Amino acid sequence: MYYINYFFVMSIFGHLMETILFPKMSSGILFSYWTPIYGIGSLIILFIYNCVHKTKYKGFKKAFILFISSTVILSLTEMTGGYLIKWLFNKDKWNYTDHILNIGKYTSIEMALIWGISSLIFLYILKPIVDKIVTKIPKLVTYMCITLFIIDLIATSILKI
Repeated sequence: MYYINYFFVMSIFGHLMETILFPKMSSGILFSYWTPIYGIGSLIILFIYNCVHKTKYKGFKKAFILFISSTVILSLTEMTGGYLIKWLFNKDKWNYTDHILNIGKYTSIEMALIWGISSLIFLYILKPIVDKIVTKIPKLVTYMCITLFIIDLIATSILKI
């Protein structure tokens, strides 16, 4: 339940963050107030953290490895998500061709650096707070979120955003 709850909490947090920072943009592809790419990204960051945590690296070296790994893997995730949305729904939800250091349409060096920095902020500042939240979410709430998420996925697929 821990990882499922993490997915939902961070999907909702990501949606709220994007809505506040970019009010003129539509966050994500689903109808409800979650943006799954943030949930997926947070799970990827947790996986990277768990892998690096098992190594002998400490301090700056550990943070540097987390930064580089998150930068690369989250950028690939964003690029994959962009192509997947284009393929499934024939929509471009984001486009970085106006960025100076773009890597195609769906990611850029600028965004990659933001993902790397955001990962460190998430791990060293937000994770302790989010851990306290996700461990207190009742199973019933988790099951309700799963059900609503599946309904949202089906509705989005049928209506083709």
